Amino acid sequence: MMETTRPDWVLVTEGFILTMNPSAHDGKLRDLEIDASGLESLGSILGGCVAVAGDRISYVGDIAGFESVHGPLSDHVVDHVGDRLVMPGLVDCHTHMAFAGSRQKEFLLRLRGASYMEIHRNGGGIGATTRAVRESSQGELAEAILRRLDRHLENGVTTCEIKSGYGLSTEHELMLLRAIESAGKCHPVDVVSSFMGAHSIAPEFKDDPKGYIDLLTSEMIPEVARLGLAEFCDVFCEKGVFDPRQSLRILMAAKGCGLGLKIHADEIVSYGGAELAAEVGAISAEHLLAASDRGLKMMASAGVTAALLPTTPLFLGKSNFAPARRMVELGVPVAIATDFNPGSSTNQSLFLSMSIACLAMRMTPAEAILGVTINGARAIGRERAVGHLSSGAQADILVLDVPDHLFLPYDLGGNRVSRVYKSGKSAYSSHRGIRGGSF
Repeated sequence: MMETTRPDWVLVTEGFILTMNPSAHDGKLRDLEIDASGLESLGSILGGCVAVAGDRISYVGDIAGFESVHGPLSDHVVDHVGDRLVMPGLVDCHTHMAFAGSRQKEFLLRLRGASYMEIHRNGGGIGATTRAVRESSQGELAEAILRRLDRHLENGVTTCEIKSGYGLSTEHELMLLRAIESAGKCHPVDVVSSFMGAHSIAPEFKDDPKGYIDLLTSEMIPEVARLGLAEFCDVFCEKGVFDPRQSLRILMAAKGCGLGLKIHADEIVSYGGAELAAEVGAISAEHLLAASDRGLKMMASAGVTAALLPTTPLFLGKSNFAPARRMVELGVPVAIATDFNPGSSTNQSLFLSMSIACLAMRMTPAEAILGVTINGARAIGRERAVGHLSSGAQADILVLDVPDHLFLPYDLGGNRVSRVYKSGKSAYSSHRGIRGGSF
């Protein structure tokens, strides 16, 4: 059994270990002058160890329990991290990291009152990035993705979803997906690819949306699936982009080719996206600022994860955010992501996303932490392997210079990552940089 496998090394802390497994909670609160504050839901252990064998966790718990199975701790290779907090590597389940160029001029336009869709209709937005991507090589795109993955890793991310969607032609969408694949193969962060040719109508098909959807369903999606370049297919179901009927056609084509389904849903207006996500069995629905209550109830019944992106409305200057509290009340699993992209969220910090989720969407710190770990993993079908610390899980481990979980969203814009272990090996140390450290 995994529990009796001799570990290669053991991480020991006098601080909290957040396992994301409620049954592991030991009930200890240290000196917190408030109630448990969600520690039970985070499966907290105060003072203990995480043992690693190969790329997997072989034990999580108190030191006495470890020694009863493996003998004295002194007989093992030990990494003692003082009283630092230990938790799973973060999961960013929604990014548009595969892009070229930048769109800082649009930032000024929005400050002057232009809306996202106005900029989009006038040739900016996704169209501007599409032009930049088409002028780039696959190698240039892969290098850019690698630099961005480095930044994500420094911010504690060990698993990251990356969408295509800035190519909008068969040639350029395949180029983007190959760049994502290439970057993922040579970086510590695990990359999950999503095809999003349905990010916008391609400029060549501006007056022929049906023709572009024909291209998506008859050529792009089958070719992406044949080449195995993506695990999921995403569509921007929004007024002025793809309507629910068009989105359904695209998603059914993807499902028929064996791809998992995701939906950018109800970001700007209530448009039936949440309902559609439930009807087609999508793994997740993203954004959801304007989702209907009926749609949220359907998502809860269908087990669709809500991937919420709190820094996006903030960056766009909006005052409305996704109804996270209602989702939690209804039993919808809520994930939190960066939505990192060049136009509507240049944020690469899930810690900042957690802060805004608490401040603007009224999520509790524990709910936000679950959103960037186990629920983030659910949004990309990785919940068995990552997003939690438990025996048999992948050994993706963060060590943070914080006293407790409340400090993570409290430290607005901060990064307290001390060490990142990916699949049992050191991937980042705040003192030594990326791929530094021991073990």
